[in-house]
Amino acid sequence: MSEIKVLLIEDDPMVLEINKAFIEKVKRFKVIETASNGSEGLKLIKKHRPDLVVLDIYMPEQDGVETLQQIRAEKIQVDVIMITAANDLETIRSMMQNGAFDYIIKPFNFERIEKALKKYRTYHSTMSPLGTATQKDLDNLFYSEIRDVPVSMELPKGLNELTLKQIGSFIKAQTEAKSAEEVAEGIGIARVTARRYLDFLVKNGSIQMDIQYGTVGRPVNRYLLKK
Repeated sequence: MSEIKVLLIEDDPMVLEINKAFIEKVKRFKVIETASNGSEGLKLIKKHRPDLVVLDIYMPEQDGVETLQQIRAEKIQVDVIMITAANDLETIRSMMQNGAFDYIIKPFNFERIEKALKKYRTYHSTMSPLGTATQKDLDNLFYSEIRDVPVSMELPKGLNELTLKQIGSFIKAQTEAKSAEEVAEGIGIARVTARRYLDFLVKNGSIQMDIQYGTVGRPVNRYLLKK
C-alpha cells in the first residue's frame, strides 16, 4: 500500500516534533513537510499536494480557522485533522462544518491520534480508488469503530440504533467523563434524549457513570467508557 502523505502545521517546535513522531509511528503515514503558520502551510499544501493536513488553530500570521476556511473556499482536495488546545464548542462546530475529519484536543496521548489516523487510513483506502461505493462500504467506514460497544439488550421503545451508535462513538472518543448535557451538545440532540441513551448504555454495561460532587449545587452524573 502507498504512503499517506501528511503535512503538519504547528507553531510550537517541540509540539511539532512530538506530533511528527506520533504520526510516523502509525503504519503508512509519512510527514513530508511542516509549517509554523497557516499562510506558510497553504503554500506547501499547493506545492506538495499531501493527502492529509494535521492543523493547529492558535498560530501567528494566519490561524487554523482561517486556514481551513481558505482550503475549502479554494476547493483544495485535501483532508484535515485538527490538533489544538481550542475546546470551545463554537470553534469545534465551525471546524467540523468546514469538513475536519477529526478534532483532537491538546493535551492528548498517542492512542488518541493513533485511533484518528487508523480511521483515516480506512477512509483513504475506501475513497481513493475511482468508481463507486456500496452502502455496506460506507457503513463499515463510518460505524466500524463502535462495533465493540455491545447492545445485548433489546432497545426500549423510543430509542434507535443509529443514535445509540453516535453516542457510543462520542463517549469512546473522550479522554474524560462527560455529562449528559455535554454529550447532547456534542451529538446535537436534547439533553433529556441523551440521558435516556446514556442510562441504557450504563444498564447494558457498555459505559459507566461517575457521580461528581461540586462545592455547591447538586452532584453531576458523568459518563465514560467502562474500564
